[in-house]
Amino acid sequence: MERTIPDEENSFVGRLEELDLIGAALLDSRMVTLTGPGGVGKTRLARHAVSLGGPPAEGGVAWAALSPLRNPKLLAATVADALGLSDHTPRLPTEAICAWVGSRRMLLVLDSCEHLLAECRDLAGDLLTACPQLRVLATSREPLRVRTEAVVLIEPLASLHEALALFADRAASAGSPLTNDTDRQLATSLCRRLERLPLALELAAGQLRSMSLAELCAGPRAAVDLPPEVRLTTPLRHAALRTTIGWSHELCTPLERLLWARLSFLPGSFDRSTAWQVVRGDSLSPRQVRQTLAALCDKSVVTEKDGTYRMLDAVREYGRMWLSELGDEQTIANRHAEHVIAETRRAHHGWFGPGQLAWYWRIEFLHADVRLAVDHFLTTDPKAALEMIGHVTFFWVCSGYLYEARQYLEQAMSLLPGEGQDPTWAQGLWSLGLTQMLQGEYDMARATTAACRQAALASPDTEGAGRAAYLEGLLHLLEGRPLAAATVAQAAACDAAAHPDELDAATVLCRLVHVFALTGSGRLDEARHEALELRDICVELDEYWTRSYADHQLALISVLEGRTWDAVGHARAVLDAKRHLGDDFGVAMAMDLLAIALSDAGQERAASQTFGAALRFWETVGHPQRGTPEMAPLRDACEDRLVRGLGKQEYDRALEQAARCDARTLVMWASRGGSLPEE
Repeated sequence: MERTIPDEENSFVGRLEELDLIGAALLDSRMVTLTGPGGVGKTRLARHAVSLGGPPAEGGVAWAALSPLRNPKLLAATVADALGLSDHTPRLPTEAICAWVGSRRMLLVLDSCEHLLAECRDLAGDLLTACPQLRVLATSREPLRVRTEAVVLIEPLASLHEALALFADRAASAGSPLTNDTDRQLATSLCRRLERLPLALELAAGQLRSMSLAELCAGPRAAVDLPPEVRLTTPLRHAALRTTIGWSHELCTPLERLLWARLSFLPGSFDRSTAWQVVRGDSLSPRQVRQTLAALCDKSVVTEKDGTYRMLDAVREYGRMWLSELGDEQTIANRHAEHVIAETRRAHHGWFGPGQLAWYWRIEFLHADVRLAVDHFLTTDPKAALEMIGHVTFFWVCSGYLYEARQYLEQAMSLLPGEGQDPTWAQGLWSLGLTQMLQGEYDMARATTAACRQAALASPDTEGAGRAAYLEGLLHLLEGRPLAAATVAQAAACDAAAHPDELDAATVLCRLVHVFALTGSGRLDEARHEALELRDICVELDEYWTRSYADHQLALISVLEGRTWDAVGHARAVLDAKRHLGDDFGVAMAMDLLAIALSDAGQERAASQTFGAALRFWETVGHPQRGTPEMAPLRDACEDRLVRGLGKQEYDRALEQAARCDARTLVMWASRGGSLPEE
């Protein structure tokens, strides 16, 4: 999945002095932190400063949004994800980040660090020490106190003139432009009253969708509306937050306040379905949720884009304070966790079928929610936590979350006794074995696979045995035993033959293992026949993952049989499917195959560039070039031919050209052909 800097949601107004300060600080220091109270605009300034350029960052800019992260142990994994890493090694994420960044000249943005100060301090210190060309830009209400840190204090807008310009811009967007001197005088008074805080001005302008400017200015005078006991116990750092948002909260109806509080539990972006499942009950019917959510959008408390909603961090934090005061946190946490586990069950059962691609996108969208729900279940129902992670592991390892899948699996299983007849336990073992295998820890995976087989045989879930067979067959393939893999897959096929009308995910996975095993054993005619049959089934179902690996084998078979352009076509079909799924490991393998096929077709420069693209993705997954054992000699022989044909200097130049392109461009180019775009 491509990780990008968040887009500007509306126009950027003023702040020229602050932008100059940030730019100068980034030139002088490798660690810059923007500090200031909630609602002052730190994230917006960081985003705009990055968009303007600044210090050279040929290696790119990575934006890590930390506000949805509630589990400090996953900070490094979150940053790795922001960098686009999909590490398939047993290393800690911090090690993987340091190895990947290395001497690259990059900028890493850590946005919203205040709830993870110690962890961000340690991570930033480690990265700056290990990566000499890396710069870090952080936003936080407090400095991180990293050595050599430059702190830029972000205060409210510098002048009433600048505040009025921002308010006028947002008022016009709300359909209520300032049209005369009276409007401007009222607005100036309001800007003064709201202490020139950008978020307060944005929220006030949002109110103009439902009232006039005169009514707005004549509204509640209190800037703080939290109950007295909260005022006494809340840390002083929340004072600016209450000043910023409390007035807008007073202008909301009771139903809007209730929805605001309940929605604030959600860790990041959400859709209407998730909102309803979490906030339902009491006086909130589906119609009222829809209407009240629209009202909060009108007031700029919630923003909406293409059916996706989100709250700004400071707005969410204010709602969480009210949610705590209402005593609803546990109820909302339970509802949220039950909703998310229900979604993962549906995703698990819908993995093989026409909805597969939509489920990959859905599980990616729910990533922060899954983390939050698993953390909740780990303290209340570890078996539910194991079930949930078992359901999303296949999605997560494809999307780059291999490390955290394994961490959650091991944590949940440590809290449970080994339940041999329980399908959840068998699925957990299957998922754990898969993560161990993909991280290259074959000895551990072998023991887990044996336990999975035993648990599956004792379980009433008939699909569990097929999944265990897939795991065992995959391990045989990766360790270079295609005949053993074929035996396991054939036995699973015989079991599946007893139910010929049931084509489930486990059966399909075992059939795929059999195709790989036939290819690895040199039985190419049989392998091609089975791969084509399996691919046709997947095309009919509009399924992507299995189809991509069937095409991978068809490309390899075509290379081995000398059918060059068939190999090119199949390899490009793999890449076209993988770009939808975000499977960097699969992309790396397909790039290698495409390079070999292009070389066989006499396209030496394109083949060399494709090898450069493959190296980029192998580095992303943290491995030297891998895949099934038969690939290594093909790849080595092809590279030797290319170096001899082009010359070492020209070959290296082609690799470097690919290395300068972003990942998405490389996959699009390789899947479609043509010339590799210049920088």
